[in-house]
Formats: sequence, structure tokens, C-alpha cells
Amino acid sequence: MKRKRPDVQIVGDDLHPIGLVKDFSPYVAKIKASGADTLFTGNWGNDFALLVKGLKEAGVSVNIYNPWVSSTGISTAIGASGVDHVKAITSWHANNETFSGKEIVEAHKKKYNEDFIVPGIYNTIAMLGKAVKTSKSIDPVKVGFAMEGMKIKGLNGEIEMRSTDHQLQQPLYLVGWVKANGKDVKFDMENTGFGWKTQQRFDSYVASQPTSCQMKRPAI
Repeated sequence: MKRKRPDVQIVGDDLHPIGLVKDFSPYVAKIKASGADTLFTGNWGNDFALLVKGLKEAGVSVNIYNPWVSSTGISTAIGASGVDHVKAITSWHANNETFSGKEIVEAHKKKYNEDFIVPGIYNTIAMLGKAVKTSKSIDPVKVGFAMEGMKIKGLNGEIEMRSTDHQLQQPLYLVGWVKANGKDVKFDMENTGFGWKTQQRFDSYVASQPTSCQMKRPAI
């Protein structure tokens, strides 16, 4: 952080038990007292919803960065108060530059009346299917080896299973919470009238990070 953004100062760091806090006002008070203008949090599900609710009720306006903001109920909790404040890193979102996955999003909404938010489901089945066909087997070890170095066309572009450590190398998006406009933000979340808009897209070669993994493989 100091190397990339020497102008940024970390003014607080706090932890809390997962899923047990029902009132985030004490944490919100700490955030307010710190004078922070940006909050990085790994909270998800009800924890994140309650945190956003607490910030809203206390009138604390900070930029919030979170990798799990697509969880059910989060969008409703964020609502209008999150516009231009809540941001996230994600591997895909419905309002991507080509609306890739549009058919799945619309069909899922029509059938289940809920948003399609887990691109990994599609990408997993696509890669698993290709690995089974390539290995001509359903043996887990053979399928696993077939996936090494494999590339598929996912919802977010080309995805590669890095052979070194079996970590997916894929594009990532920095997205911001904005009002849906029927154009570049066509799909809203949880019928709130608000959705995600791409602020920056990172290609796989940019998002990819080195690894020191020494994965042990089973014998074929």
C-alpha cells in the first residue's frame, strides 16, 4: 500500500466474530471516529447487510470496497444509500461490456424470480464437461489432469486452469453501485432499481498473481 499509494493512510483495523453480531453500531462508531473515508471489508451475507444498515442509520458516508456484495439480501440492504459509495471486485456481473450471460440472467429471473449471481456455476460445468470429454473418463484423477492448462470460454471471457496450482486465471471487474438506466446498466439487483456498472476491467494477464505452490499430484 505504501509503495503504490503513499498518500493513503490506514486509520483503523478491526475484527468481529462471524455471524454473531446483531448490532454493528459500536463498529460504525469506531469507523466514524477514525475519520476514514474508505472502508475495506470482507464481510458477507447478513454481516455485510447489517454493517451497511448501521452505517446508513448513523449517517456515516464512506466508500465501501467488498468482494462479496452479490450475496442475497445485500442489494436490498444497500439500496439508494450505496450509490457511488459501494464498490466490489468480481469475476463477472450482468452489466458487463457485452452483456455476456444475458440469456442465463433473463431465464433465471423468469423461472426463479431471483438474480443469477454465481458465474462459477456456469464456468465449472463448462470446464468439467470439457475435461470429461478430453480425458474420455469420469475418473476424478484423470479429469483433474485433463484440466491442467485447460482453457474455456466462460461468461467473463477466456478462463485458464493454471497447471501449477489449479487456480483459475480469469478477467476481473471493479464495479460500482449505481442507478439502473436501461442502457449500460440494464439489469438491476433484487428489483431495487440499482445495479452494478463496470469501472475498470482487468484482463487475465493483469489479474494473475505469481504462486509458490508446490502441489503434490496423485499418480495416474
